[in-house]
Amino acid sequence: MKSTATVLVYSDNANTREQVRLATGRRPAADVPRVEFIECATQAAVLKELQGGGVDVCVLDGEAVPAGGMGVCRQIKDEVFQAPPVLLLIGRPQDAWLATWSRAEAAVTLPVDPVEFADSLAALLRRRPTATA
Repeated sequence: MKSTATVLVYSDNANTREQVRLATGRRPAADVPRVEFIECATQAAVLKELQGGGVDVCVLDGEAVPAGGMGVCRQIKDEVFQAPPVLLLIGRPQDAWLATWSRAEAAVTLPVDPVEFADSLAALLRRRPTATA
């Protein structure tokens, strides 16, 4: 197992990015690697980071403006070769169908519930191919 996992966090809101970092801690579960974050506040920054590879999971804010995480998710699923799994942050439980439309692998509601978020992130990290460090 890799010694660290890279999680890209996209939100135009610094508070939302902080909620994700705090809910994750050093690692979201004992059986997954420690997490290192790449924070992005724009859609362009997300696409640039993904072009470089090495991202294990993306956490995208569905409420971000001007480019919402749902549209960004759909775009990376269409345009990025072997796109990483996506955990989408949605404003309301009723928006779960939009998360499905965007092809996100998981969705949790805002504000971030630390237990629910950590469980969802850990599940996505477990699905990533393992590589030797």
